[in-house]
Amino acid sequence: MVMDFTNRVKQYIDTNRLLKNGSTVIVGVSGGADSTALLKVLLALGYRCIAVHCNFHLRGAESDRDQKFVEDLCHSLGVELITYGYDTASYARQKGISIEMAARELRYADFEKAMQECGASAICIAHHRDDSVETLLLNLIRGTGLRGLTGIKSKNGHIIRPMLCVSRHEIEEYLKEIDQPYITDSTNLETDYTRNKIRLELLPLIRRINPSADSSIESTALHLQQAYAFYNQAIEQALAEVVTGDESNLTINIARLKAVPSVQALLFEILSPLGFNDAQITAVAASLDSQTGTGFTSATHRIIKDREAFIVTSIETTAFTPVALSGYSGESVELPDGKVITVTTAPADTPISASPSIATFDADLIDGPLSIRPWKEGDWFIPFGMKGRKLISDYLTDSKVSAAERKKQLVVTQGNDIIWVVGLRSDNRYRIDKNTTQQLILTIK
Repeated sequence: MVMDFTNRVKQYIDTNRLLKNGSTVIVGVSGGADSTALLKVLLALGYRCIAVHCNFHLRGAESDRDQKFVEDLCHSLGVELITYGYDTASYARQKGISIEMAARELRYADFEKAMQECGASAICIAHHRDDSVETLLLNLIRGTGLRGLTGIKSKNGHIIRPMLCVSRHEIEEYLKEIDQPYITDSTNLETDYTRNKIRLELLPLIRRINPSADSSIESTALHLQQAYAFYNQAIEQALAEVVTGDESNLTINIARLKAVPSVQALLFEILSPLGFNDAQITAVAASLDSQTGTGFTSATHRIIKDREAFIVTSIETTAFTPVALSGYSGESVELPDGKVITVTTAPADTPISASPSIATFDADLIDGPLSIRPWKEGDWFIPFGMKGRKLISDYLTDSKVSAAERKKQLVVTQGNDIIWVVGLRSDNRYRIDKNTTQQLILTIK
């Protein structure tokens, strides 16, 4: 079993060209069965592994137990270990996102940081076949396009998943055979989260109906991955034939649009990044033969039907002149979209809002007036919950902010520091901590 497991992982790595022999890799290690097996098998295959453990401090003593286990494991294996700790709950509240999303953002940001600092070639994550099957079913239940049915990819940028070829059961059998203990996260046994409901309730039922269901679903996902590659190629070709211009001024040729196999699929690829929803895109597709002048509007763009084309233009806004704020409670300033930023203060122990429209800072660290201005190239900040600086341009790209919205993005500054990417994220240097005596709160209304 041990040699079979190791050889299957090696063959999967080689077949998918995931890693070069003997390369240095970052391995995310939580201490659970999956990540423990990943570390062990990569070491057995001759890779130089640097383990990274993230303590999210969400489960009290259990979180500390996990970290201690990983420390002892890496010490026994002679593996270098890097650990990171977070106040994940506070980060999630400040960002207005779920705990799961907060942990993901924090984890992957520090994985990238560790990879750069250590000169590693990849970040290895312990996803396996069951995870891919669960992801496909989760997306199907929530509603998804073709891409959401392709499962988890073996490679996504620097992220490598060498164990997608093996199941959770096979991982546990491998660890049992090599007499390698691991820990179990108690939350994996709960059914509060949708993914765990799929894992613990839905999949066992599906397997009773078809014992080979996992293999069937995995095979379907692979076929869809291959189909998606052809779909992307066809979309790119159709875009080149149907669309001219850029995001601020597009022309969609109606006659050529009618000739494509799926009008709505192509319109979705063109218009969804510009803020148009499914219902609007369906309406646009139905208006190919409507009268000239028919119009549709998103938050950032307007579509007007001409005789031979749809004309898509960005909605221009009045240029925003930087505005100074003294930071006194009760101040306000109007934004170009008609919304208003107001300034208030509160005691240090006031609960922090989870809304992305509200940013809370340590008032003791605000020394001098604030300024609201558009961001510019070269601007950077330290995102809340992180340690390293990040260019605003890169942050907006990572946050999937459209090109049209990027042009209108505002920041709040103190001196040369950016303390808030408005409506998105505050700067970690100005966060609330145990030494805070008063909060300064900026609210978009």
